[in-house]
Amino acid sequence: MATLGIDFGTSNTAAGVMAAGRPHLIAVEPGQTTLPTSVFFDPDRKVTLYGSSANAALIEGREGRFMRALKSVLGTPLLRERRMIGHERLTLLEVVARFLAMIRARAEAETGQSYDHALSGRPVRFHSGDPARDAQAALDLREAYLLAGFRDVTFMNEPEAAALAAGPLDKGALGLVVDIGGGTSDFTIFERDGEATRIITSHGVRVGGTDFDRALSLAQVMPLLGRGAEIGNAIGDGRHVAPNAIYNDLATWQKIPFLYTPENRRMAAGFAKLGVDSTLFTRLQTVLDMELGHDVAFAVEAAKIRLNTPDTDQTGIDLRFIAADLWEPTTKAAMETALAAQTAAISACAAETLAIAGLTPAHIAKIVFVGGSSLLQAVETSMTALFPQAALERGEAFTAVVDGLALAAGPS
Repeated sequence: MATLGIDFGTSNTAAGVMAAGRPHLIAVEPGQTTLPTSVFFDPDRKVTLYGSSANAALIEGREGRFMRALKSVLGTPLLRERRMIGHERLTLLEVVARFLAMIRARAEAETGQSYDHALSGRPVRFHSGDPARDAQAALDLREAYLLAGFRDVTFMNEPEAAALAAGPLDKGALGLVVDIGGGTSDFTIFERDGEATRIITSHGVRVGGTDFDRALSLAQVMPLLGRGAEIGNAIGDGRHVAPNAIYNDLATWQKIPFLYTPENRRMAAGFAKLGVDSTLFTRLQTVLDMELGHDVAFAVEAAKIRLNTPDTDQTGIDLRFIAADLWEPTTKAAMETALAAQTAAISACAAETLAIAGLTPAHIAKIVFVGGSSLLQAVETSMTALFPQAALERGEAFTAVVDGLALAAGPS
């Protein structure tokens, strides 16, 4: 039975198999071995776009429904709510299944093989604070694979897969995989005996790149749309602060598609009418009326990436699609302040991983960074502080996990 390794990620997805004794990554997009985990439903043309094509459709301003960070809704009631998406009534479970079926079809088209079995990566914890929801997320992902046409699926912790693909370790030395993805941060302590890899322990927390985006958006963008601003009471002279819920959802990738309701639009119009600073709430009204939530999220993400460049200490969040002069200056220091809680949670989880294994930082000889969000300088700084003696290895950030899945799957 041919096995396809799939790293279905919150932000990016990849697939791989073994060929000629080494991992072979599938061209999941033309000339690319990863694609954004994005979906765009075009109701007029009645087509569904995936990956970079989905992102492009959003950026071009085409009419339709854009979705990203679908992995984050596994284990939640939102996954099974049926609603109009594009020109169909679908659940998000069915959307995930169609995405996985697309990956399978592209792998079969490239290799000429049929894949009945999937070896899928999974975070150590989908929901680190809720064991019941965590267990449900694993069941949901299994169901999605079966709906996608696979006869069976087995799972492997993503940082453990990355450990299989990591570089060499001296005999008796220990390595630590630091896998910071879009939705979770995962850690695996491992050692090598010849070609064999022994997993000592794995641990994880539900904090990742989309949480970085959310924190930065809440700190620097949502106040420009009225977060924390005052609204006059409809009756009487009193005032109250704008409710946080709309801003929390607008800053959260997976919740953005469901914000454009008549109720929310009426609420924003009311804020614009009664707001002490009506300009702020008029911007919010524009975002909801023009369905610009994902444009805001992409602008925040782009600024985060620019600030992570070593020689860049300041930039701006480009929001001129909302208002012609809306360019919000930001700095590396401001970003690090906004992300301090998330960075601390990641560092705490790494320390907990050591404690579970009964080890101290001095036992770790090498840290292997994988996952797109591991490229964030704040993450490297926190890990260096925790493991000052460890050598640092930059793995293939976006493909280390799928390399390991292909190795674990074995010959097709």
